[in-house]
Amino acid sequence: MKILYGVQATGNGHISRARAMGKYLAKAGVQVDYLFSGRPADQLFDMQQFGNYQVKRGLTFVTKAGKVNYWQTLQQASVKTLWQDIKTLDCSSYDLVLTDFEPITAHAAKQQNKHSVALGHQYAFLHKIPMEHANLVTHLMFRHFAPAQIQLGLHWHHFNQPILPPIIDEAEHNTAIEANKVLVYLPFEDQQQVIRLLKPLTGFQFCLYGPGLAKAAIGHIQTHPPALHAFKADLTNSSHVLSNAGFELISEALQLQKHIMVKPLQGQMEQQSNALALQQLQLASRTDSLSTNVIAKWLNEKQHHGTVNYPNVASAICNWLLQDTPDEVNTLSKTLWS
Repeated sequence: MKILYGVQATGNGHISRARAMGKYLAKAGVQVDYLFSGRPADQLFDMQQFGNYQVKRGLTFVTKAGKVNYWQTLQQASVKTLWQDIKTLDCSSYDLVLTDFEPITAHAAKQQNKHSVALGHQYAFLHKIPMEHANLVTHLMFRHFAPAQIQLGLHWHHFNQPILPPIIDEAEHNTAIEANKVLVYLPFEDQQQVIRLLKPLTGFQFCLYGPGLAKAAIGHIQTHPPALHAFKADLTNSSHVLSNAGFELISEALQLQKHIMVKPLQGQMEQQSNALALQQLQLASRTDSLSTNVIAKWLNEKQHHGTVNYPNVASAICNWLLQDTPDEVNTLSKTLWS
């Protein structure tokens, strides 16, 4: 079997999901060609797993100081380039096009009538799940941004809908937890402002990852540029996670039973809806503005939130994709949640 796998590269969560899926596809002997869009090639890191992958411009949201900047997003978008990339992408040699909210592969498959499957958190929003600030524009975006013949939406709970649990790397984690260690990942915020907010909280050790940061020690704050293995190691032995409300990192933190607080990206309906879902499921704390007092109060909470235990979804989806006649998505969903 030969698959073209399109990955939205604006956030590391899509790439992390592709890493988990890629391991099982490779183990099954599937030939996979990867296409990433939404981020310049020189900003991608630790990509060896994906072999000779392609990078296209695609579409992405521009953010500043924790908010989506829609004007700059429109200014930087190149619809002409996107349309040209869609028209020139040849899907004829592939048995399947798999897209994780990646528009070029999705629309190329649609135009060429190629069998396609969409996989990702965004497709859960095609169902009745907790949503905040949803409107016609957001509905149209989730439905048409990267469409496919079959959609596999992922979420932290089924909400009585045919959606699947999160895809999480099933590697063993035997590292001891450090009680006062906090992983901080707020890539859409002003990193220097985040450092100023953390400085007074000397009773905790902070590992702060973010764009533009260098590896350095500022007292009890360790700063790091974006990384894969070091980030995973710090996530594993931290007791707390403070982050924006992206889906994949929170999924991993929930599986590892971390104490979580999210600050959703303002103006981004998906992240705000994620924060709402975490509140309703009582799995994490939420704040819509960051301050030293808010962070301190969360760090000193005695009562932690609920826990989860998700199955190996990546392996199950890989097996499902390789079936001659795959089960209905509803059946796959019920099997995984059971």
